[in-house]
Amino acid sequence: MQDLFSKFDPLIQQREDLLATGLTDPFGLVMEKVLSPTVALCNGRETILLGTYNYMGMTFDPDVIAAGKRALDEFGAGTTGSRVLNGTYAGHREVEDALKDFYGMDHAMVFSTGYQANLGIISTMAGKGDYIVLDIDSHASIWDGCKMGDAEVVPFRHNDIEAMEKRLKRIPEGAGKLVVLEGVYSMMGDIAPLREMIAVAKANGAMVLVDEAHSMGFIGPNGRGVAEDQGVLDQVDFVIGTFSKSVGTVGGFCVSNHPKFEVLRLVCRPYVFTASLPPSVVATAATSIRKLMHGADKRAHLWENSRTLHKGLKDLGFQLGTDAPQSAIISVIMPDLERGAGMWEALLKEGLYVNLARPPATPAGMTLLRCSLCAEHSADQVQTIIERFARAGKVAGII
Repeated sequence: MQDLFSKFDPLIQQREDLLATGLTDPFGLVMEKVLSPTVALCNGRETILLGTYNYMGMTFDPDVIAAGKRALDEFGAGTTGSRVLNGTYAGHREVEDALKDFYGMDHAMVFSTGYQANLGIISTMAGKGDYIVLDIDSHASIWDGCKMGDAEVVPFRHNDIEAMEKRLKRIPEGAGKLVVLEGVYSMMGDIAPLREMIAVAKANGAMVLVDEAHSMGFIGPNGRGVAEDQGVLDQVDFVIGTFSKSVGTVGGFCVSNHPKFEVLRLVCRPYVFTASLPPSVVATAATSIRKLMHGADKRAHLWENSRTLHKGLKDLGFQLGTDAPQSAIISVIMPDLERGAGMWEALLKEGLYVNLARPPATPAGMTLLRCSLCAEHSADQVQTIIERFARAGKVAGII
């Protein structure tokens, strides 16, 4: 009988070969204690965190924590129900109101994770007979939403406006069309040319969904993301986002101005058939979102951190994913998985945690060390990070 695990044998072997060299398991790290948004105890050592999505450092904000504690006391640990049954508490409405205020939009719908937000909205909006045109480097949750919805999927080369336009023009007349883009692509940290892409999409009669998971809170004059920064937010039909990045907790959402949007609460399966977020989580999210509306100083400091780290690593001789800093993500390209894992471990021994990213999650089969900066990283910490990269890079033979 065929072993259903056989298809994973190459990955199992690759992992065993990696660990046989004596390396720490880069995908099995345990944080014994988190001391702040930027420091944790890892393997008993105080470690600077450069591999979390805590872009605005809201996880330890006193107001955010206090809101969560109050909700836990007043509403208990969980809702034990779906949003369409008993799972809508006052806090769920409050966080949706906060999102509507944050984006200046008419409708907001909160999901239990950002993954579910993409899964739910994409699979519900584009079904059999419809077409989804999407960037080849789209997040796994976007691809899974496409697969679940049974629409015809038409990918195009990453950030290629002309390729996107060609795909759109080949779609049969009268068919439903959804263009799916991301503001910031999470592996390389590069941004999309949304202004041009949205213009092409609209000229070809398509609706547009933009995932702003890695830009919300940070990019744009009000932190609304790349679409706001490029002046095209009013042309986006659906903005998808998450609470697990800049908001500092967990959950996902979609905001929209479409007049029929509210019907999705009755037909979107990953919304209807999932228990709602715990009261403490939505309370922390609502408080954090409202504080991010006044986060201009934090955004400015985060941009300064990004520019400093990008220049520092480039000057050391590391190959980076972008020519200039475009977001809070700076990816460092490694020669291969083995040396990438060696560099990751050398950094951990220096007291610095980053993400080791490997295929198939990465574009073009690359191995990356992905650095995610935080607004709470001090200027001194950023200099320390650069110094630790210099020492680890020499130990690992990367520079």
